[in-house]
Amino acid sequence: MNRVKILLFATLRDYVGARALELDLPPGATIAALEDLLIARYPRLEKVRGSMMAAVNRQYAADEQIIPENAEIAFFPPVSGG
Repeated sequence: MNRVKILLFATLRDYVGARALELDLPPGATIAALEDLLIARYPRLEKVRGSMMAAVNRQYAADEQIIPENAEIAFFPPVSGG
């Protein structure tokens, strides 16, 4: 298994009730698979499905990116600016 640290920011933190989580993922898991797992455990995240931004080891990541071992994954809510 691949143990990863997940950081959650702003409203995502509120939806989950924690700033950070640690999870074991199967080898070859993608960002999309991790999002599915998180939404299954924390259904309130469904509100922002498809608009969360992810970063793996401080680099923005696409849904299809494979998560490396011992990675730090950060999820950010949708952001608007002016």
